[in-house]
Amino acid sequence: MVIVNKKEPFILFIGDVLILVFSLWLVLFLRYFEIPTLETWVNHIQPFSIIFVFWLLIFYIAGLYEKHTLILKKSLPNILLNTQLVNSVIAIIFFYFIPYFDITPKTILFIYLLTSLGLILLWRLKIFSYFGSKTKQSAILIASGEEMRELRHEVNNNNRYDFQFVQSIDLESYNPSDFKDDVIKMVYENNVSLIVTDLKNQNSSLIVPSLYNLIFAKVQFLDKYKVYESIFDRIPLSIIGYNWFLENISSRNLVSYDIFKRIMDVALSTAVGFFSLVFYPLVFILIKLDDGGRIFFKQERIGQNNRKIEIYKFRTMSEGVDKKVTRIGNYLRVSRIDELPQIWNVLKGDLSLIGPRPETSSLVETYTNQVPFYNIRHLIKPGLSGWAQIYHDNHPHHNVDVLETKNKLSYDLYYIKNRSIFLDIKIALKTIKTIFLKKGK
Repeated sequence: MVIVNKKEPFILFIGDVLILVFSLWLVLFLRYFEIPTLETWVNHIQPFSIIFVFWLLIFYIAGLYEKHTLILKKSLPNILLNTQLVNSVIAIIFFYFIPYFDITPKTILFIYLLTSLGLILLWRLKIFSYFGSKTKQSAILIASGEEMRELRHEVNNNNRYDFQFVQSIDLESYNPSDFKDDVIKMVYENNVSLIVTDLKNQNSSLIVPSLYNLIFAKVQFLDKYKVYESIFDRIPLSIIGYNWFLENISSRNLVSYDIFKRIMDVALSTAVGFFSLVFYPLVFILIKLDDGGRIFFKQERIGQNNRKIEIYKFRTMSEGVDKKVTRIGNYLRVSRIDELPQIWNVLKGDLSLIGPRPETSSLVETYTNQVPFYNIRHLIKPGLSGWAQIYHDNHPHHNVDVLETKNKLSYDLYYIKNRSIFLDIKIALKTIKTIFLKKGK
């Protein structure tokens, strides 16, 4: 939750310019496998410089030179992707419809767009932090309940955040008549520049007039729920209700994303499915040598729009009355090889590579009755791996656990609300890391 000094926009601008120029040099080097000659460099830098001016203007319009906060940082990949799509259109129009320059760099332009996007992400997400202020800013937390305690403990006991709560006010026990004088005193005594507050609390209406006056003291205000979501990567349970769904879920139009995701599902699952065929003869032999039973196991799960689907796995449990994991089954589970047949579920369209994991019909029936809004997770297609599988350490497997399922739902809702290409890539990469480290959940 960083508010950097006034030099931040200038530093960001200079860094962006350098990245754009360096990216062009790097692409020319990669394209010709040699250091660009002066003639080649001049021929390219002249037209690209004109494009850079328009691109930097698009960056400014997109808000990329405003004050950086943790919330902006979380959404930065999506913002940059969208701006780069706009910049791509500008570049295509410039090179192919305004034939002023002698070059029409088809390959170079494509490589450049990808390279510059990657380097700007690296610059803004990683490198830029070394140029910012190292002093933590003072903040006040105004909220109540368990989420307030979680937030205060996490922020004040973790050096990764660039602010700390020097004071906290519990709205459930605080006297509103004392609020104005006390909060003003806190702000000036502690040089507070940030207040995180819960404006949805019924008692907040009594303190809003006092908070309004602090705008003139250059205090920045952030919504407690947005801060909580950014820090814990899940939706706070206290805010989940009909209004939240109407504001955050029903209005999302992601047609382009859904089409692109399906194309990627088919392309990647075809490639993975083809190479996974190597494992099938080996698994067949090992299972037959182990207990001689069936190779595949199928189970009914609940998919998108509450539709029943059957998912396939290599069998890992004995087929007798006493169900237990077989010797080879234990290895297949640890290595995640048992889930390879689900690639065919992805090709069929029952599953996606990324999405909430589907549950059995019996568990869905139980949780639908005991966990409010549980069925909303069936709004989108389930997946082989999901946000909850990566971040929820204690999610239940096959046993009923209402409390942890509520927590798991908060992660699923985070994904449903924020799903995007970059979020899917992040989940995929973390899933691969989990598999190789054998820390699957």
